[in-house]
Amino acid sequence: MNAPTSLIEQSRFNMVEQQIRPANVFDSAVLETMLSLPRENFVPERYKSLAFSDIEIPLEVNGIDTHETMLSPKLEARLAQELQLKPTDATLEIGTGSGFQAALLSRLCSQVLSIEIDTHIAAFAKENLQREKIGNVTVEIGDGRTGWGSAEFNAILVTGSLPNIPDSLKYQLAIGGRLIAVVGQAPVMTAVRITRTTAASFETESLFETWIKPLSGTTVSHFKF
Repeated sequence: MNAPTSLIEQSRFNMVEQQIRPANVFDSAVLETMLSLPRENFVPERYKSLAFSDIEIPLEVNGIDTHETMLSPKLEARLAQELQLKPTDATLEIGTGSGFQAALLSRLCSQVLSIEIDTHIAAFAKENLQREKIGNVTVEIGDGRTGWGSAEFNAILVTGSLPNIPDSLKYQLAIGGRLIAVVGQAPVMTAVRITRTTAASFETESLFETWIKPLSGTTVSHFKF
């Protein structure tokens, strides 16, 4: 890795070396992306000084407190790593937030479809992605907790916690596809990876314990068999 040449680059370097690597993130593509992608440009103006801090950052959009947050950098990186993305993969993200997680995934796969239920947050994410000229992420507005559309995906990432994972979401995985979600209720939650092994079979792995806010939304399904 090249030596940092500015204060921002030094802060980003420290984020990777002091937070992300110790969180068991060793995938070189993920680490290089976290070093090169300007996370500060996805953070609300009021909180830009916290862009590289080991905390969740409030998503305040045009003075509106959305009551949502950006995940911590180390969790963003760990979730991306656990998806085991290939350059040809199509990925579905449920919960766009600031757009940074989608931007991170976009560097690791061919395309990302990201679903966000909050219109203010979706607009913020679109602005951030367009400013960074990230053209392989599409943001759509709606509730994706039980799936979205009828396409199958090589990877699915849910960025808020769920009490359980709906079958309809699992069946949007292509065979061999991986779904990462944080499952459970506070204070005990577990990040899991579900792999679709055959048309009707799934393998579930428990990855690590963590805690994140529940995924926002209603129970309306956009899934189609």
